[in-house]
Amino acid sequence: MTDLRIRPAAPEDLDTVLAFWKTAAEGTSISDDRDGVERLVARDPEALILAHRGDELVGTVIAGFDGWRCHLYRLAVRPDRRRQGVGSALLAAAEERFVRLGGRRGDAMVLQRNETAHLAWRAAGYAPEERWRRWVKRLAE
Repeated sequence: MTDLRIRPAAPEDLDTVLAFWKTAAEGTSISDDRDGVERLVARDPEALILAHRGDELVGTVIAGFDGWRCHLYRLAVRPDRRRQGVGSALLAAAEERFVRLGGRRGDAMVLQRNETAHLAWRAAGYAPEERWRRWVKRLAE
């Protein structure tokens, strides 16, 4: 794992990240476009965290902190690089960021049907919060 580099995304990484999500991320998001990711990186340059082995992008996570809550999105690892510590390293970087910013609890959005992800999140110490339900309203198409 010593060859794994973790770093924030830069503007020149965004097209690579969007292409990566099409093969490594589960599901799609209304924000999975160049404008959405550019806004994220412009507003919070350290929120989108990348994992590289050599020149190859092998994982991502978005660690968003709004000053109140710590939100995790788009934890994705290249399928042929899973179970090699990439996801754990990304989550550790995200959690360190949250603690540094004063965050107290991280939460993640995980698709209900993604059983593989459920196992990974549990292994990382996360648990479903059954008392809450996510409510969503699209503001744009």
